[in-house]
Amino acid sequence: MATVTAKELDATVLEGQVRGQQIAPDDPGYEDARHVYNAMIDKRPALIVRAADVADVIAVVNFARETGAPLAIRCGMHNPAGFSVVDDGIVLDLSPMKGIRVDPAEQLATVQGGCTWGDVDHATHAFGLATVGGVLSTTGMGLALGGGIGYLTRQYGLSVDNIASVDVVLADGSFATANESENSNLFWAIRGGGGNFGVVTSLTFRLQPVDTVIWGPMLWPLDRAAEVMRAYDGWIGGAPEHFNGFFAFLTVPTGAPFPEELHMQKMCGIVWFCTGTQEVADELLAPARAFEPVLDLVHAAPYPMVQSAFDALYPPGHQQYWRADFVDELSDEAIAAHVEHGSQLPTPQASMHLYPIDGAVHKVGSGDTAFAYRDSRWAEVIFAVDPDPAAVDGMKSWVVDYWEATHPYSAGGAYINFMMDEGQERVQASYRDNYERLAEIKKKYDPGNLFRVNQNIRPAD
Repeated sequence: MATVTAKELDATVLEGQVRGQQIAPDDPGYEDARHVYNAMIDKRPALIVRAADVADVIAVVNFARETGAPLAIRCGMHNPAGFSVVDDGIVLDLSPMKGIRVDPAEQLATVQGGCTWGDVDHATHAFGLATVGGVLSTTGMGLALGGGIGYLTRQYGLSVDNIASVDVVLADGSFATANESENSNLFWAIRGGGGNFGVVTSLTFRLQPVDTVIWGPMLWPLDRAAEVMRAYDGWIGGAPEHFNGFFAFLTVPTGAPFPEELHMQKMCGIVWFCTGTQEVADELLAPARAFEPVLDLVHAAPYPMVQSAFDALYPPGHQQYWRADFVDELSDEAIAAHVEHGSQLPTPQASMHLYPIDGAVHKVGSGDTAFAYRDSRWAEVIFAVDPDPAAVDGMKSWVVDYWEATHPYSAGGAYINFMMDEGQERVQASYRDNYERLAEIKKKYDPGNLFRVNQNIRPAD
């Protein structure tokens, strides 16, 4: 199909078909509307449509297919690669679609595609329930399609493991429901395959009893980073599934609750999480406390507060650069590389996180969903963030050097939600043996690769 240029795109075709707001380059508010979470991404779409409902989604998908215009789908805009915006094409923005229905009796929540995890946590917490999300409340539902790793992962699996059903608009403009009994192949692919197969307009999640949890960071000086990282390996490896914690290199933020004498110091730490009682958590935390952290802020907190605790540290509009890997083990050589590079954080918001993906994640087969790295122990992400564009070159250099030093000790692929635009070979490595099946499903549901502004799975030949 022939494609059009931005100047040739006649958006008047959508008049009468779309009830949501349409924003063109000459319209007021365009500059704000085109920006995404990562300020390093600077793209100029020909049209932005803020969908009011599923009918709008269908109309925009049909319009993009018929014109050949590139189409980007926007949820929470957190994707570091900036796939929620595209040059000279159409941005389909789901953010106005924020409906949530919680069924406490069945422990299910049906969530529209424009919701953030903060919206979900607010709605479900009223019933003492939650599902597996990320670690920032401002993240959108796209996180769930790529896998979904968070505090509840060791106990309840990935976000994709908690999806009971999805509603999706396909590339031909048709509407489908996918679950274990309907369109099961599509359901398999969507759970980990990202936005490659259609526009997911709503997801139904299974919920778990989660209310007040035990959460917070412990910090140690950098000169103890190697021994803390080695001990952390054992603490998590032998822990019950309701106990979690991610390891990080970090710069201590200024302001409460951090003591002034630690402000802006580079340190290592573990952010702990437990759904058990205070007594249970204290018993599990005893080995870490025996390592004498210089700061121990672990305390009881409502789950939504935990989910939003880091939002202020990572606001929209900052420059961001990321690299990622899956990790099976922490060898002495890997730990040495981490300490060397993790000690050289280039900006106050730069960090490296190791998120555990064992426990419940390992109980699901690598071929049971599109998410393939079920036997790995961690999802590693190295990222640098700063409000100043002048910091970008230093950020990139540090991230790439760190990643190149630790990648030889990785499992090969990476969690697609943590990846930049790194090429087709990297995408295929992240799906392992599932890629061929994903490509066949892509061929069936999106043979023209309409949904290609993503970590792209190309249709099979």
